[in-house]
Amino acid sequence: MSLTKRIIWAMVLGLALGVMINIASSQGWLAATFNNWIDVFIVDGLFDVVGRIFVASLKLLVVPLVFVSLVCGTASLGDNTRMGPMAGKTLVLYMFTTAVAISLALIAGTVVQPGAGIDLQQEVAFEPSAVPSLKDVVINIFPDNPVQAMAAGNMLQVIVFAILMGIAISRSGERGRQVAGFFNDFNDVIMKMVTMLMHLAPYGVFCLLAKLFSGLGIDAIWKLGKYFFCVVGVLLLHGLGVYSLMLKLLAGLNPATFLNKLRPVMMFAFSTASSNATIPVTLRTAEKRLGVDNSVASFTVPLGATINMDGTAIMQGVATAFIAQAYGIDIGLSGYMMVIMTATLASIGTAGVPGVGLITLTMVLTQVGLPAEGIAFIIGVDRLLDMVRTAVNVTGDSMVSLVVAKTEGELNEDMFATSTEQLVAREEEENGARALQATQPG
Repeated sequence: MSLTKRIIWAMVLGLALGVMINIASSQGWLAATFNNWIDVFIVDGLFDVVGRIFVASLKLLVVPLVFVSLVCGTASLGDNTRMGPMAGKTLVLYMFTTAVAISLALIAGTVVQPGAGIDLQQEVAFEPSAVPSLKDVVINIFPDNPVQAMAAGNMLQVIVFAILMGIAISRSGERGRQVAGFFNDFNDVIMKMVTMLMHLAPYGVFCLLAKLFSGLGIDAIWKLGKYFFCVVGVLLLHGLGVYSLMLKLLAGLNPATFLNKLRPVMMFAFSTASSNATIPVTLRTAEKRLGVDNSVASFTVPLGATINMDGTAIMQGVATAFIAQAYGIDIGLSGYMMVIMTATLASIGTAGVPGVGLITLTMVLTQVGLPAEGIAFIIGVDRLLDMVRTAVNVTGDSMVSLVVAKTEGELNEDMFATSTEQLVAREEEENGARALQATQPG
């Protein structure tokens, strides 16, 4: 069974077991002692431990992988660097897709009316997080201590430092080539670690989903069913429709091939609900399956995981319409235009801030005069929606990587068109040949 199929089975079995445990616990079908034993030793014990170790292992590779890969990619561009035009193109595409996402969400929220008939005038408890100023955000993009930035996992600062080092290596002659060789070797070792970790993915995915759904009551979804399915519908439309259309129009590539090869990445993102934790898998897939050159993928993928929040923008658009309708407040066309601008700029302006989804939603609601307390009503289903929108986010990162690589002439179209099974067989042959060569004397 292929890795993709094993991950799919792990997702299905984990979800089914979690729902069964939740129903059995809530309906009192199990004896109290047995029920407590399952909660303590299975759900909060085994599932929680394995799931957390799996996510921690993914995050372990993020900083070294992004730093080393981006240094290699930038250094390979040489003295006549295309980093400026490539960066500009990437930023424009990310901002455009975010603007489209928030626009679709607002249209759907206006048509579906998910908040109609819900009265939120009653007291709700929600403490909005502090919103950083734009000045502080811009200043904090540039590191004063690269080691501290890596230790804190501040990805924008890591990206800036890696780009500067890569450019310096490319302009340092023979010494630079020696350093670049070291980083290239180091990058191969880290990618091998990613491959090793992916073989353990089904177990981590199973435990994560079993733990989540054992505590997620189905009642939370039914209470907000209209809002929940409206957000999911727009996420699917954007992730499968808009990205496919852009890929075809801007790069002339087959969307079906793209989505088929990206299934493992989307499943990782869905299971972990973290774009950053999925970076190692996204980067490996972009380079080894989609054919994006390292010089492009090493920049677009980590940057996208940091600032590209199309899924979050969709949630913000529908949530804004939902809260406005639930409170009976009409923000008008100008208000919706302000939501589009604020959410699009916030996708870059608040990058790297923990809990960025709720923080940017607080910014959006405040900007158009809606009470931030309304967020408390939708938090119940936000964890599940976060999983879906993370899958959309990584799909957008990969789509933009393909478009930028194609326009920069850095896309291996033969690799993109080759099936995953053939690529895996080719990799196994190459690994076997290298292993055999290593055993030869002399």
